[in-house]
Amino acid sequence: MSFGAPDKDDDVMSEINMTPLVDVMLVLLIIFIITVPVINHAVKLDLPRAASQPNDVKPSHIDVSIDSNGVISWGGTAVDEQALKDRISTAAAQSPQPELHLRADRKTPYENVARLMSAAQTGGLNKIGFVTEPDASR
Repeated sequence: MSFGAPDKDDDVMSEINMTPLVDVMLVLLIIFIITVPVINHAVKLDLPRAASQPNDVKPSHIDVSIDSNGVISWGGTAVDEQALKDRISTAAAQSPQPELHLRADRKTPYENVARLMSAAQTGGLNKIGFVTEPDASR
């Protein structure tokens, strides 16, 4: 142990060792050379051309309304519970299945709306939409 002047061998090396960086660069270059032809490989086909439109069959909808007294109207005609169940089962058998658009009066008790929704679900109608009036104050 000497406490004198530092030896020339103990100097800090201030150069970066370039050998590992060059090795990494060459490995990446080889990886890119191998993968680029695989990415651009495609089979070129001369496909026939035809003009066709997709068949968009939009399901019909059924308007059902409930007034504040609980009277149910199917398409504008008042129906009782048994007629409602019959119409729901015939509508559920259609393909594509129609959507049930439910219009309920503002003062209709929720129990009547829930009863109609339950009847639609047990009858097989799965698509139910609530129709509202737009708010004119906004």
